[in-house]
Amino acid sequence: MAPIQNTIPTGHLELDEDGFLINPAMWSPGVAEYLARIDGISELTDTHWKLIESLRNFYFTHGYAPQERHVCLLQQLDKYCLENLFNNQYREAWRLAGLPNPGEEYKSYM
Repeated sequence: MAPIQNTIPTGHLELDEDGFLINPAMWSPGVAEYLARIDGISELTDTHWKLIESLRNFYFTHGYAPQERHVCLLQQLDKYCLENLFNNQYREAWRLAGLPNPGEEYKSYM
């Protein structure tokens, strides 16, 4: 399936059919803000950014997605922090963090 193509102020953004960046190296805070606005999150707060950075750091250190509750606990937040901040979806936080599509099986847990 061909990638979905969206234009952002800084250039061209390629997303797969599930809305994940095709090339995670193209991620920037501006991309996260753009995707958040598309998904109805009007503003990314300091807590959003803390969680996004935590997801990125974990993924690029370990090569896989941490359990949702683990991300929240690492940041000393309520175990439902991702659900509360990202439209009830861990998948949304993962996507805004610019991380690759985790695959069908893993998405079912997100």
